Amino acid sequence: MQYHISAPRQLNTTVKLPASKSISNRALIIHALSGSQTLPDNLSDCDDTEVIISALEHNPYEINIKAAGTAMRFMTAYLSTREGEEHVLTGTERMKHRPIRILVDALRSLGADISYVGEEGFPPLRIRGRRLEGGELQVPGNISSQYISALLLVGPMLQNGLTLRMTGDVISRPYIDLTLCTMRDFGADVEWSGYETIVVSPKRYVERPYYVESDWSAASYWYEMMALSPNEDDEVRLEGLMDGSRQGDSSVRYIFSLLGVKTTFATIEEGVPTTVTLRHSGRSVPRLEYDFINSPDLAQTFVVCCALMGVKFHFRGLATLKIKETDRIEALKAEMRKLGYVLHDVNDSELYWDGECCEPAADAAIDTYEDHRMALAFAPGAFRLEEVRVNNPQVVSKSYPKFWEDVKAAGFEVKS
Repeated sequence: MQYHISAPRQLNTTVKLPASKSISNRALIIHALSGSQTLPDNLSDCDDTEVIISALEHNPYEINIKAAGTAMRFMTAYLSTREGEEHVLTGTERMKHRPIRILVDALRSLGADISYVGEEGFPPLRIRGRRLEGGELQVPGNISSQYISALLLVGPMLQNGLTLRMTGDVISRPYIDLTLCTMRDFGADVEWSGYETIVVSPKRYVERPYYVESDWSAASYWYEMMALSPNEDDEVRLEGLMDGSRQGDSSVRYIFSLLGVKTTFATIEEGVPTTVTLRHSGRSVPRLEYDFINSPDLAQTFVVCCALMGVKFHFRGLATLKIKETDRIEALKAEMRKLGYVLHDVNDSELYWDGECCEPAADAAIDTYEDHRMALAFAPGAFRLEEVRVNNPQVVSKSYPKFWEDVKAAGFEVKS
């Protein structure tokens, strides 16, 4: 399937954003560990969350989490603690080539019984649940924060709790903090003990009502539209976001202020969802340098947006992009070249554009590589291009299932 996307002449819309996938997935694992019978409110309806809900509700022997990386990491740790149960955890072909050895080795050192069904170091996994002793564990700080979060989430269930020491630079720290805050919301006793150590006490989670706020990652694509739209009086209203959000991608509002987008909160009350209004500020930097080590999922949005605005950029902290749904660095280089922009990478962790252009491909269509964020990040480009063509646009269901409905409601023309 291919979508042909054209932008409206004016952007004036109100959007009910999807719930945060990151918070939903953490809350679901904690909900299951607490033994609660009541699901959290306002859960995300994306694929990643749906596969966790299905696995927890039906508890099949073979659990297929499809392309959901978060679900693979979180469920690996969760199933390891399910005494007396045995499961095979698998996914798509791409998932079977995404590394998981670091997490498996860490869980094994805590007493988990996990074996590889196929290639060593990769899913599928055979997991036999047992009561884990816990104790001290050391892991590199520069691994995916999902590995670290997976270990922390099961920490309260371990007989001796968990002392997690991270060596070297700790990346994606906001995602780790989000995990800790969500754990505390459910009664866990967990704290940073120094810059690189987290201590989790063996104190069980408690049942409680829980509401999931809207997704700042999803908001980033509407920020991108506002930055790219040419009309000074355009306005977008995003519902369900919180000021002081614990989501790492809430930094999007600060970064986009450098590209001419002003953010206004209807009310400012901690922990209370409100409406955020986006407008043009009329000011943009000519060049943007930023380290995305704490918010790598925003990188595609800013690569596309900056290039189409003519804003040169140098982005760092992108090492984890190599092991996402696709190799996002190579995918961005390939797809931006189709549009006439030549990007360069450095050390598999940096990406820059110095203004170099090439001849755009005729009738270029953006390939999405089974990666939702490729479709989501390129679609707003319709404001600067006559038309954007996106192959396999249905991949947005992984995090933002109603994206195409929302853009149509905003006046975009989307043809298949």
